[in-house]
Amino acid sequence: DIVSFYKRNDPKTPQSTINWRIHYFVQKGILERLGRGIFRLGKNRVFIPDITSQQKTIYNKVSSLFPFSNFCIWNTSIINEFSLHQSNINLTLIEVETESLQSVFLKLKEIKKNIFIEPTIDIIDNYVFNTKKPTIVKNLITEAPLQEVEDITTITIEKLLVDLFCDKELFFAYQGKELRIIMEESFSKYSVNQSKMIRYANRRGKKEVFIDYLKQIQIIGSK
Repeated sequence: DIVSFYKRNDPKTPQSTINWRIHYFVQKGILERLGRGIFRLGKNRVFIPDITSQQKTIYNKVSSLFPFSNFCIWNTSIINEFSLHQSNINLTLIEVETESLQSVFLKLKEIKKNIFIEPTIDIIDNYVFNTKKPTIVKNLITEAPLQEVEDITTITIEKLLVDLFCDKELFFAYQGKELRIIMEESFSKYSVNQSKMIRYANRRGKKEVFIDYLKQIQIIGSK
């Protein structure tokens, strides 16, 4: 659409000039980048999750013990901004690369109660949600979209939405109508990079079903 607009006014406008103008509009907050070649009018609105003092403590502990491991931390309380029903039980999730998963879990278990590693649905039902301030250590998918907030590596909104869709057992409280509301609110309030999100869904082996779901709830076009 942008190319057609400029070509109508001047058919000889080079693509490099159009690309520069798009870049300029994005920098000025006139256009919002939603993905590769996907824009809408408006300024980029980046989702910045809250980082609690507890998360900082855990993160710094893991970082000091495993300085060469890639990991991130977040809490499901950030979902309350988008969901209709507010959860009373919030999980702290520490996602660690496979090689360090067991070691991180064992170290944290020495200093923290109510910690679980890759819990099954039975463990989730019978133990996780019956404990106070549960913490879950799980595998970090390679190339997951992350961001730095207050020197803490945490998740992006693209990762959050894909994880809620893929990890149905862990996030069973956010499925069905609730998931649709979360998706719609996220896309309405923030700039969600569709290309980044779908790329991560592909890393999780859920690209096609995730795209079908987004089309079904009319987040993206049906074509």
